[in-house]
Amino acid sequence: MAKAKTIYTCTECGGSTPKWQGQCPHCQQWNTLVESVAENAASGHRFQSLAAPARVQKLPEIEAADVPRFSSGIEEFDRVLGGGLVPGGVVLIGGDPGIGKSTLLLQAMAELSRERGALYVSGEESGAQIALRARRLGIDSPNLSLLAEIQLEKIQATIEAERPDVVVVDSIQTVYSDALTSAPGSVAQVRECAAQLTRIAKSTGVTMILVGHVTKEGALAGPRVLEHIVDTVLYFEGDTHSAYRLIRAIKNRFGAVNELGVFAMTERGLRGVANPSALFLSQHEQTVAGSCVLVTQEGTRPLLVEVQALVDAAGAPNPRRLAVGLEQNRIAMLLAVLHRHAGIACFDQDVFLNAVGGVKITEPAADLAVLLAIHSSMRNKPLPRGLVVFGEVGLAGEIRPSPRGQDRLKEAAKLGFTVALIPKANAPKQKIDGLQVIAVERIEHAIDRARELD
Repeated sequence: MAKAKTIYTCTECGGSTPKWQGQCPHCQQWNTLVESVAENAASGHRFQSLAAPARVQKLPEIEAADVPRFSSGIEEFDRVLGGGLVPGGVVLIGGDPGIGKSTLLLQAMAELSRERGALYVSGEESGAQIALRARRLGIDSPNLSLLAEIQLEKIQATIEAERPDVVVVDSIQTVYSDALTSAPGSVAQVRECAAQLTRIAKSTGVTMILVGHVTKEGALAGPRVLEHIVDTVLYFEGDTHSAYRLIRAIKNRFGAVNELGVFAMTERGLRGVANPSALFLSQHEQTVAGSCVLVTQEGTRPLLVEVQALVDAAGAPNPRRLAVGLEQNRIAMLLAVLHRHAGIACFDQDVFLNAVGGVKITEPAADLAVLLAIHSSMRNKPLPRGLVVFGEVGLAGEIRPSPRGQDRLKEAAKLGFTVALIPKANAPKQKIDGLQVIAVERIEHAIDRARELD
């Protein structure tokens, strides 16, 4: 028997090469080539056919219509999806093991099965295990269909026979096709199975939800093409030791990206959190130094997050700069701006920053809150109670406006905050009841106004 020919496939871009190399020749990534079995030449061309050219339309001839949606039955999940599920849409959701992906989807499918056809395909658990979890969560859904199968062809045949409206495949890394000889979870299998399931969704109008494994770095495992062929990519975030989970939209062809859904893990499964700002604000009996409340924006949702800073004398020649939940590289830049334009030096101080609640803040609107928290910790004097802050700080010391400033201010006023220190360009034209707005243009002016409020 002839020995099977092997090739080396890149886990990042999916490119292949006949010999192993340290660097992928296609995407230039290092140590991403893995060995796999080469497919027969005939199988690679099995879809080729002589076809007539397709009809080409001009853009004005195409009738544009709003995408119809239907609710998943879970409000926070619908928010992240952009308003609900789309017929024929393909959603990819990834997260660490045990974070709650299967629990959330089982709850959503149970709600959907009340009015629509729902099929839950599990490649990691048996039907008895899924039924046991549903009983533990108190889910009573007699119309939900379960299928414990990992062969793609059988899954396809079941979808054609059952004609469900929504299908969950948990997970895509366990599914394999007989047309390929490589093992389940390999680059070729994941790419081919995801492509075939996407074709089914687009041709039949079935909403397809795929669960994906993640690497130790937190990225979705498998080729990058997996994220390109789907319509929506969601990431489950949160510490498994914490009761709270976050779902963030990274890609969404039918809605806004960077939407955030907040859930609490309970004995009865995941429950949406109506007021997520309460999770990210510490409850202090008295005001403490180094604490500043930031109004950040996650998609269309404003969130209030407490930013904490600790500045202490450095015990080594090289002071430490550590950030949890904030951008590490931006700290050095902000400290240089603080020194140059406000005359406050931290070159001999260790600086530690933390965003309370485990939330990750990536927008530059957190700059002003970070600098005020650092200044408060250095002086060992707390900022006044009821103060909220947002604004981007430029290298010239100017405070630049942040998007959706009115929404941020209204959210702060709704939660009982009384003073807002914001960029001058975000100053509201009409007064907001119960909220004193202080508009500043430069970082030194912001620090002076914060001292006056002490």
